[in-house]
Amino acid sequence: MTPFQIIFTPTAAAELGTLPKDLQLEILGEFRGLPHDIRSDEMDKFGRLNRDGHHMFRFRLDNYRVYFERHDLGVLIHRILHAKKQLRDFLYRNKLFGGEDKTLEESPEFWKLIESAKSAAC
Repeated sequence: MTPFQIIFTPTAAAELGTLPKDLQLEILGEFRGLPHDIRSDEMDKFGRLNRDGHHMFRFRLDNYRVYFERHDLGVLIHRILHAKKQLRDFLYRNKLFGGEDKTLEESPEFWKLIESAKSAAC
């Protein structure tokens, strides 16, 4: 069996690095139980965003939202956003209102935000 890896885009790694150490460890700890969930499709405990066949997952940890997707080696974390600062500001600036997951799922700007984190990795 392939070892389970948590992979960060450069953007997500930078966002993680700005957080207090105890919160960083808590976020990493959340992914400890994931290998079984990821490999068995038991992803009901996470928010899910879908667009054009692209599946993104979200979990909440205190005031933070971690956006990630499945990867052949484990999970790829795209963004770690503070819900009351960055995420709320993003929703406001883009005039997006409604339920968080549904609103983001339908927002081309959100997917550009995710893609920009991927592009930084290249």
